[in-house]
Amino acid sequence: MTVSTNERDLSKYAIAIQQLEQGRSNATGVCTLTPGTTSTTVTAPNCGASSKVLLFQTTANAAAAWATTFHTASGKGTFTLTHANNAQTDRTFNFVCLG
Repeated sequence: MTVSTNERDLSKYAIAIQQLEQGRSNATGVCTLTPGTTSTTVTAPNCGASSKVLLFQTTANAAAAWATTFHTASGKGTFTLTHANNAQTDRTFNFVCLG
């Protein structure tokens, strides 16, 4: 749940806090490494310049790419992963972008 800074209904703030307590967050997403290149830029609206990115493999090819995949940069709304050049189209990861 997203709460506007103009929101006047306190119950919406309470629901958002409860969701955070339950482990829900809008700082997560899914990304797939771009085939045929050595870097992938991922759109992550909650990402900032000092954010840390945690990756979780979701496919066998993502697991195989794990050793050569790493977070190299973060910026407003994006982060960049550097990885081995590969033609596979299913190197898919879940991510959490914190900070």
